[in-house]
Amino acid sequence: MDVAEWLRGLGLEQYEPAFRANEIDERVLPSLTAEDLKDLGVILVGHRRRLLDAIAALGAAVPATPSRDPTVRADAQRRQLTVMFCDLVGSTELAGRLDPEDLREVIAAYHGAVADLVGNLDGFVAKYMGDGVLVYFGYPRAHEDDAERAVRAGLGLIDAVGRLDVKSVELQARVGIATGLVVVGDLIGEGSAQEQSVVGETPNLAARLQALAEPDAVVIAAGTRRLVGDLFEVHDLGALEVKGIAVPVPAWQVLRPSTVASRFEALRGSALTKLVGRDEEIDLLLRRWARAKAGDGQVVLISGEPGIGKSRIVAALAERLHAEAHLRLRYFCSPYHQDSALYPFIDQLGRASGFARDDSAAAKLEKLEAQLARAAPQDEDVALLADRLSLPAWERHPLPNLGPQRKKERTLEALIRQLEGLARLQPVMTVFEDAHWIDPTSRELLDLAIERVRSLPVLLIVSSRPEFQPPWIGQPKVSMLTLNRLDRSDRTDLIEQLAGGKALPDEIIAQIADRTDGVPLFVEELTKSVLESGVTPLGIPTSLHDSLMARLDRLGSVRRVAQTGAAIGREFSYELLHAVSRLPEDELQTDLARLVG
Repeated sequence: MDVAEWLRGLGLEQYEPAFRANEIDERVLPSLTAEDLKDLGVILVGHRRRLLDAIAALGAAVPATPSRDPTVRADAQRRQLTVMFCDLVGSTELAGRLDPEDLREVIAAYHGAVADLVGNLDGFVAKYMGDGVLVYFGYPRAHEDDAERAVRAGLGLIDAVGRLDVKSVELQARVGIATGLVVVGDLIGEGSAQEQSVVGETPNLAARLQALAEPDAVVIAAGTRRLVGDLFEVHDLGALEVKGIAVPVPAWQVLRPSTVASRFEALRGSALTKLVGRDEEIDLLLRRWARAKAGDGQVVLISGEPGIGKSRIVAALAERLHAEAHLRLRYFCSPYHQDSALYPFIDQLGRASGFARDDSAAAKLEKLEAQLARAAPQDEDVALLADRLSLPAWERHPLPNLGPQRKKERTLEALIRQLEGLARLQPVMTVFEDAHWIDPTSRELLDLAIERVRSLPVLLIVSSRPEFQPPWIGQPKVSMLTLNRLDRSDRTDLIEQLAGGKALPDEIIAQIADRTDGVPLFVEELTKSVLESGVTPLGIPTSLHDSLMARLDRLGSVRRVAQTGAAIGREFSYELLHAVSRLPEDELQTDLARLVG
């Protein structure tokens, strides 16, 4: 199959270079997901939808051959999995009073709502069981935030089912979620009854928690609770007696997403370890701040892989500047709002204005007006920004009658004028985090801001992963700060700092330093795991499983070579790998080139 010709047939030939550069061939194409398409630069939702539909059609065109052996294995894998079990409340009572055809329509609408929500979050519907649905997050594709995705899906499901309008029936759902190690991928059954099984305690725990949940409630187990940190507001249900499990199980009901804006703070907490090995980087940021304060605006792009310490170094700079008179503005991109225009800026305005969950529209308008007044805005600016916050028009600041494109342009200018007005009052440190998740409109505004801050007392810090490559790199007053991995001495210092007064054996410190490869997050999590459990040899902490598996899954067809090498050890010869992998020489050479390239 010619992938380039396939793209041209869809009228999407503009993506041919990205597909070719990322080696998307006929073997990889059928497994592409919405997240993959975003990574390939397919920003427009309509284009992603067309591609996903066409990819689904490719799969449907190849009939599956049922296994004749009910015990056949289909690449079973040991994985950390977040399992969601959801159930339609009162389905037995519904079956007693509805005609079977009407009940079928209700169940179909419920299944459709589940499938849409799970699909949007790149989960996997493993099985429909009448009014119950079993869902996996972390298989067949892992993400660094699978537990969070599952909880968001659960909350969304409760809301979506409650809003279904089918046969004038009021519907409710309940959800149980658990995270743990399983073996997934074995094919069991035959023909149309064939399915991929999961072996482990996790699916059973999710199902039991669902059964204990109240209507319209999402209940999570301890493993999931640890992974989501403070991303959600929860109610502690204590330890529950669960059928089939010998000891009481701690559980929490998830209420809603939390108001903590920073993912770093929500997941890592406010108690930060001392910054290690970043003295030169902090010195550079302080020098750029000194120039910015003097009116010579500066931009710094902090780039690095996940867990390398981008947010930590920004927090350290904020600590150093705490005593100085300045204004700090913080904007956070989100992997869940990449299609929401201006999300980081609208979110920041709401936080800065002090919006409360139960505020009326009028109260929010008053708070917004007071917040914007600091920069002495034009009446039109207040109206445009209130409109972006979905607040009604008001007499004091009438909304101009503009077309969509002109309204967007004027809104971007209003946000830029806000920054300029605040910079006239005092120096500003603006932090724009996780720019690799930026939405297209915010990208336009960021590019515009880069131009304007150069003549203002503003230090604009943008943090991102390496895939974010903006056009303004290399321009005057723009500095690139790439964070490298810690050297062995710094790793050891960090381990000893984390250990506090507890003396770890030298061989354990050496193992941690070797296995974490200088990624600060890995050093912290593995050290904490050893301190908490005392278990050696060292295992992978649960907090890192999803992140590491997501990296492995992104390798696609070369994943098996990486797994084979990992099973052999940290060092091995090419000859040994060739013998164990049993791959043809040319295929192995190609896979190794992709892994080390």
